[in-house]
Amino acid sequence: MKTLKRTTALFLTGMLVLAIAMSGCKKDENEPAPQLPPEASFVMSFEDFSNPDDTLSSRELNSYHNWGQSYITVNVWNTIITVGLAVPVASFVESFNHEAVYHPDEENWTWSYNVAHGGHAYEAELTGYLEADSVVWEMRVTKGNEYADFLWYWGKSHINRTGGYWILKEKPAMPNDMLRINWNQDFNGTADLKYTNIIPNDPENGGYIYYGTTPNAFDRYYHIYNKGQNNLTEIEWNHINYDGRIKNPGHFQDSNWHCWGVDLQDMICP
Repeated sequence: MKTLKRTTALFLTGMLVLAIAMSGCKKDENEPAPQLPPEASFVMSFEDFSNPDDTLSSRELNSYHNWGQSYITVNVWNTIITVGLAVPVASFVESFNHEAVYHPDEENWTWSYNVAHGGHAYEAELTGYLEADSVVWEMRVTKGNEYADFLWYWGKSHINRTGGYWILKEKPAMPNDMLRINWNQDFNGTADLKYTNIIPNDPENGGYIYYGTTPNAFDRYYHIYNKGQNNLTEIEWNHINYDGRIKNPGHFQDSNWHCWGVDLQDMICP
C-alpha cells in the first residue's frame, strides 16, 4: 500500500512538473511585438537636394557649378528610387500606423493593412519573427487580381534596432533580386544607409549610393559609385548652413574637393 501511495505521489508530481513546463513554453497571445526598424532603415533622405528653388535659371552656371553638380548627381538617384521603390516604400512607411497581431503557433507577428498609392490599392502584410538576437522581416504585397502575396522584400535587424539589412525584388513581373539595403544607427547622431544594385548580370551590379550622418562640421554625406564608369563621387555638406564640397574625378578630371559656400556659390576650399 505504501508503494502504491509513493508511486501515485511521484506520478502526480511528475505531471505537475510537466504541466508547469508546458505552460512555460506556451507564449501569451498578447506577446509584445518587436519594434519595427526605423523608417530611416529603408528610406534614404534627399531633402537637402530636393528644393527646385536652389536651381533657379537666373543663377550663373559657372558661379553655382559645384553645388549644381552635386544637386544633379543626387537627384538622378532620387528619381530612380522614387519611381522604382514607390510601392515598397509606401508599404513599409504605412506599417507604423498599425498594430501587430501575435500568432502563437507560428511564433510570429503580422502587421496587415491596406495601402493606396498612385491611384491603386494594395494589401500589405509584414511578418516578423525572432531569430537569436535578431528579427527576421518579410513583406508580402497583393494587388487585386494581378498578383497575390508577392514577397517583395525581406530582411533582418538587430533586436535593439542598431542595424540590419533588406533585400528587395524588382517587381512581381520580374522577381529577381534588385537592391540590398544596409543600415546602421547608434542613436548619437551617427547613422548610415546604403543602397547597392544586386541585379544579376546588370552592368551596374555593385554600384551604390551611401548616405550618412556624422558629428563633423560637414555632418551629412553621400558616396555614389557608378560601376559602369568606375567612378566614385563624394559629397559632404552641413545640413543647417548648406555649405559643402564635392569630389568627382569623372566630372572634374581631378581628385580634389570643389567647394560651395552658404549661398551655394562656388568658393575656394579652405
